Amino acid sequence: MNKDNDMLVFDEDKALQFILDFVPVELKNKITADEVDYVLDIIYEFYEKNGYIDEDSADETNIDEEDMSSFIIKCIQKDKVVDLSKDEVQIILDGEFEYGKSIGVYKEVE
Repeated sequence: MNKDNDMLVFDEDKALQFILDFVPVELKNKITADEVDYVLDIIYEFYEKNGYIDEDSADETNIDEEDMSSFIIKCIQKDKVVDLSKDEVQIILDGEFEYGKSIGVYKEVE
């Protein structure tokens, strides 16, 4: 996560729409706005739990995508709020990453 940019530029409504547009056509009837919103909430919880959101720091950090994915899957299984497969969660994560790149919050690791 590139912390040079204020997380306030991360507009949750725009992220939600971006991710819904990112979802492949064959899954558009399966992955709903409510499910994406739920996963976004878990992503923010993961960031906070791991200290990735810190207004006082402009340091860059690397996020372990496997840890984040595992955390999300565990929350889904525990909460039983949504019914998403690991692949569907990954599509949402990919969409969230692409949105973050589009606004400069994330950058590719080289």
